[in-house]
Amino acid sequence: MTAPTEAPTETETKPPEKQGWLRDDIAYILPFAAFMVFTAIGGKYKSLYPLSYVAKVIVTAILLVICWRFYTRISWRYWWLGVIVGVIGIFQWVGMQLWLQRNFEFFKPSDDVFNPFAPGTFPSPAVAWAFVAVRIIGAVLVVPVMEELFWRDFLWRQIIAPNDFKLARVGEFEWPAFLVVPIVFAMVHGNWWLTSIVWALMIGGLLVYTKSLGACIMAHATTNLLLAAYVLKWKDWAFW
Repeated sequence: MTAPTEAPTETETKPPEKQGWLRDDIAYILPFAAFMVFTAIGGKYKSLYPLSYVAKVIVTAILLVICWRFYTRISWRYWWLGVIVGVIGIFQWVGMQLWLQRNFEFFKPSDDVFNPFAPGTFPSPAVAWAFVAVRIIGAVLVVPVMEELFWRDFLWRQIIAPNDFKLARVGEFEWPAFLVVPIVFAMVHGNWWLTSIVWALMIGGLLVYTKSLGACIMAHATTNLLLAAYVLKWKDWAFW
């Protein structure tokens, strides 16, 4: 298997678009920023965690729809390779994190992890399962699109072409982008920072090889879906 020698037409640049205050760069940042604000609220006020998660899934999805026309058209080439990488990713993510937690106190999760089925968390099991359903929808359908657009479409190209990120092509390789994006990615993944760096380097390699953001989205969605299955099977709520 050899890497594609030419970037697909889907990644060609286009003139900057503006609609009032909304422009290309803001369109990439806005859904991510909204998601992080609700994440911070849920992290600081534990009683608001379920509501904040539902809100951030809905708000982020709406913002993605509003901003969609500003995004570089997504190529879905090598989507199947993204699925394979996503499967590898779940073994890397869970296996590496469990090893770190067993061997280093620093990486052990806090004792107040959110368990939707703990007594008193929700008024009934049905409501708890409804929250789990929203949690999975967010992790598999919303987060992969939002994060890959921000990390490996916008930020990656912004590092390469800081004056106008759309002058860089999706998947264009330069060492600063390849290395900096995983480090910044790790900064928003808390206790999983080292595990997330390794995972992000793997997704960065997928991007460079395929020149396909769609492949990265599929990898992200696959890892998140399998992570949800792991959490529900083993009740290891620290991974959520």
